[in-house]
Amino acid sequence: MSAPARVKWLAAPSSFAWLEQAIAQPELVLIDHAHCERKAAGVALQLMFRYPSDGQLGEVLSPLAREELEHFEQVLQLLQRRGIALRPLPAPGYGAALSAAVRKGEPERMLDSFLVAGLIEARSHERMALLAAHSPDAELRALYGELLASEARHFGLYWLLCEERFGREATVERLEQLALAEAQALSGDLSDPQRLRMHSVGIELVS
Repeated sequence: MSAPARVKWLAAPSSFAWLEQAIAQPELVLIDHAHCERKAAGVALQLMFRYPSDGQLGEVLSPLAREELEHFEQVLQLLQRRGIALRPLPAPGYGAALSAAVRKGEPERMLDSFLVAGLIEARSHERMALLAAHSPDAELRALYGELLASEARHFGLYWLLCEERFGREATVERLEQLALAEAQALSGDLSDPQRLRMHSVGIELVS
């Protein structure tokens, strides 16, 4: 396998170990992927309703939420074709760790919330790209390849929302800090293969 491609703004690339585990357990990754798309839609709606006086958010985040739900439906249909039931999965610590990094007061909370949502999209893009390139399953390669552009665009939308409201300098400075927190949330080794998730631990340490 070629080295994982670096995605701008991510502090560390995903590891070969994560990729190997994901390839070995495609069903588990698919189920978790469906949950991720549904959660992403919920995050977009939550942010839109949290800041009702910001009219532009509805214009940007409502279509984003619809697209995330469309992706959820795509993954759900694939699960159904394969006879795989969508079932609850214990969440990894990734989302909780990133939520803990979000500052509580406004307007810092808005900036951090948008950037965390964007970093999750960026990590999803990176890992889908790995699966699109390396999965032995042609149907899965096609699915992940189809979703790549959307994930990258979603990160870009959150970036623009931040830059327009807080300026480029403040956005870049805080994004670099949160990217380190994101990498820390993925540090370590996966001891239980059944805990594999789209956002489970597995990054390459960067010196």
